[in-house]
Amino acid sequence: MSNAKVLPLLEPADGQGVAPCCPPLTERPMTADEAETAARMFKALGDPVRLRLFSAVASHEGGEACVCDISDVGVSQPTVSHHLKKLKEAGLLTSERRGTWVYYRVEPSVLAAMGRLLVGASTAA
Repeated sequence: MSNAKVLPLLEPADGQGVAPCCPPLTERPMTADEAETAARMFKALGDPVRLRLFSAVASHEGGEACVCDISDVGVSQPTVSHHLKKLKEAGLLTSERRGTWVYYRVEPSVLAAMGRLLVGASTAA
């Protein structure tokens, strides 16, 4: 049983798209909970192998990638699996098993949330 915390993404009440886990950094100081959530996300992306895997999935044709297509990042397959697990635990990836392969995808809402967190308040749409 996993005790992993997943990055919360909320649908805004106005239906205008996805609200990030946290306000843009320039909007107001983060609460302790918001900072912990954002830190989990950035910590997961703070490893070069994880960042490469996240990028490989995010940029893969069709918006999802089989683990068999993204595992060439210079580390062993068990290490790739470990890093993919960490990205999933941070709420950055979702996965689906199809036969013997696992397919990973970055939900568009995750990319939207990450973008809104880092966008300055004056440039947010």
